[in-house]
Amino acid sequence: QVQLVESGGGSVQAGGSLRLSCASSGYTYSPALMGWFRQTPGKGREEVATLDSSGRSTYAEFVKGRFTISQDSAKDTLYLEMDNLKPEDTAMYYCAADVRRPYYGARLFRYWGQGTQVTVSS
Repeated sequence: QVQLVESGGGSVQAGGSLRLSCASSGYTYSPALMGWFRQTPGKGREEVATLDSSGRSTYAEFVKGRFTISQDSAKDTLYLEMDNLKPEDTAMYYCAADVRRPYYGARLFRYWGQGTQVTVSS
């Protein structure tokens, strides 16, 4: 069973930096895509950044130039380097992986971690 475990969240002042990590395990097939999402109370979960199996990354407009997604394939770990943090970046951050399952062909299933809290004070 695929497991994702986030770490690295915490409290930081505006302008500061944090690096989130997502340790993953249990894959039968390598993920087609991995990403970071965030959610605040009363709002839906929004995409922050993604990285596909070809190494292509995408970023939400509100983090472009400040956040960097990367992966250490040898360690099955996904990272999110967050610089120049703003109070509006305060949220629970989740790691996700889109993975195939045996006998389901090309269909992808999304797995989620439990989240790590990021709090940015002004």
